[in-house]
Amino acid sequence: MTDASTLSSTARVDAAQRIALIALLTGAIGIAFSPVFVRLSELGPTATAFWRLGFSVPVLWAWMALEPKRGARTRSPSSVSDYARLTAAGLFFAGDLTAWHWSIKYTSVANSTLLANFAPIFVTLVSWLVFKERFSRTFVLGLALSVGGAVVLMGQSLQLSPEHLFGDALGMLTALFYGGYILSVGRLRAEFSTATIMTWSGVVTGLALLPVATLSGESLVAGSAYGWGVLLGLALFSHAGGQSLIAYALAHLPAAFSSVSLLIQPAAAAILAWILLDEPLGALQAIGALIVLAGILMARRGSR
Repeated sequence: MTDASTLSSTARVDAAQRIALIALLTGAIGIAFSPVFVRLSELGPTATAFWRLGFSVPVLWAWMALEPKRGARTRSPSSVSDYARLTAAGLFFAGDLTAWHWSIKYTSVANSTLLANFAPIFVTLVSWLVFKERFSRTFVLGLALSVGGAVVLMGQSLQLSPEHLFGDALGMLTALFYGGYILSVGRLRAEFSTATIMTWSGVVTGLALLPVATLSGESLVAGSAYGWGVLLGLALFSHAGGQSLIAYALAHLPAAFSSVSLLIQPAAAAILAWILLDEPLGALQAIGALIVLAGILMARRGSR
């Protein structure tokens, strides 16, 4: 009886992890549209980031209010510690968006996306050094392979030049902030629902971005219906959709492995930039994408 119960429990966990992996990869594709929306936006980078939250938070708030209050991870924040941790996640994401949206203005979509997705390196290092997590050799090799594949994928745009250096540095800063965000959300998901985390951290992110956008002198008003449509697409498709799927997955998958899986994003972003923005894409990029996928599969095997 015990063996049957154990097998049933294992099957449920495996099923939950498969669903989470699908959600994670789908979310990564959703946020791969982010740099395209940012490039098409009529507003400045910080104002665009602000509306990403401005339009998505009401939707997320309605979701949080309507979700059933039963089962695990459905409690509401109630203590100073709860709000402090949710605030930290929101501030990490505000730093991520500010640095990333500015990097897109100073370097290519492919370059900014790649450097932002170096976050798995920082997530793995912090998990090992601070949280004392252990990683198998297979996982580490998968991480290295995925990062190497991403470098091959974006190899042409990684040629350092004076005009790209500032944007590239902002892309690397984005990776630091995003790594902090992934780790924060991964730990919050042990206690709170996806909607609760996305809503409360989103409020903090929006409040942090508003003064930054105002002080930068950027207009907060789009000049056309097309401009508002781009902002709405960024908010609902990439943030409320893509980012929420990633937050959901972090309840069922290790943060380090999840961050490695998100390296599928630069591959998707490069393809979208090629289709929508006429940025070049060749055989080398295709090989790099395949290497990234092989690395993700290896990391998955090493994280079981």
